[in-house]
Amino acid sequence: MRSSLNVDTSHRKSWILIAIIFALLILAAILSLGLGSVRFPPNEVISALLGKGNEIPDTILWDLRFPRMTLALLVGANMALSGALLQAVMNNPLADPGLTGVSSGSAVTVLVIILLLPEFTSSIPFAAIIGGSIAAIMVYSLAWKKGSISPVRIILSGVAVNAVFGGIIGLLSILYSDRLPAALQWLNGSLSGKGIGDVKLLLPYSILGWIASMFCIRQANILRLGEQAAANLGEKVNRIRVVLSVTAVFLAAITVSVVGIVGFVGLIVPHIARMLVGSDYKRLLPMSLGMGALVMLAADTAGRSLFAPLDIPAGIVMAMVGGPYFLYLMRKGDM
Repeated sequence: MRSSLNVDTSHRKSWILIAIIFALLILAAILSLGLGSVRFPPNEVISALLGKGNEIPDTILWDLRFPRMTLALLVGANMALSGALLQAVMNNPLADPGLTGVSSGSAVTVLVIILLLPEFTSSIPFAAIIGGSIAAIMVYSLAWKKGSISPVRIILSGVAVNAVFGGIIGLLSILYSDRLPAALQWLNGSLSGKGIGDVKLLLPYSILGWIASMFCIRQANILRLGEQAAANLGEKVNRIRVVLSVTAVFLAAITVSVVGIVGFVGLIVPHIARMLVGSDYKRLLPMSLGMGALVMLAADTAGRSLFAPLDIPAGIVMAMVGGPYFLYLMRKGDM
């Protein structure tokens, strides 16, 4: 009886933490809208959002900052959910779309269109999904051995595939250096210059990916039991891994198609979320979604306000923070 009460209390605390994260997200959004080369106090931001502001604040907040802020929230949520699902697939808390080649695979196909086939720009989202899928298929093909997929082999295969696609990106950058300025911000994961059109493009795909992720909760929890235990329960482990991987690739690829490569969100956020609410994906996925949005919003806000008038891409900010954190995890022994 006492054990049941402890579990209920733990679950209640987890949901309270999730609610707190989303409350912080609202506060961070208001603060983010007020920060930049031109600053507005929170009360002026709220007035503008309610349609009671002056013309100049309304123009800056609604036309420039609000779309960018919304895009940051979508990007962070998508990459965090993708990382959480990949960590379930690989049974490794250090897996994420960047480290497993999914992001770079998507980036290659998008970069080919930007540099070589600009007339097909409208097909970039689908090209990104194809590129990410190719990377995932390569990883799983290399990791497949004796009728099963080992999480360790997936990680090693992902590192190799990521290196190959990274090399292709470098080669394209050298061969078509005269056209590179058009893709430079995109390669660095920048939200600068993004508008409401980018939000409208990413939002429906994001919602679809979020819904699919919530349907993956049971399968992700099954993988937590271990391959042998899941198989003993009659579950088809490899099929579950494929379903989760497709969802993760979709979320990461569509995000890369819009803003470029943003690393470490899918690594850092699920890891911290797991420490806060545990490994049950019923709570881990909502927590990852909220925290991912919060972290990405903070990175983009820091990049455009701390170094104003310079605008540092959010991808660079995340790399500067995520790299040391990754080393910390390795040192701690969580790898």
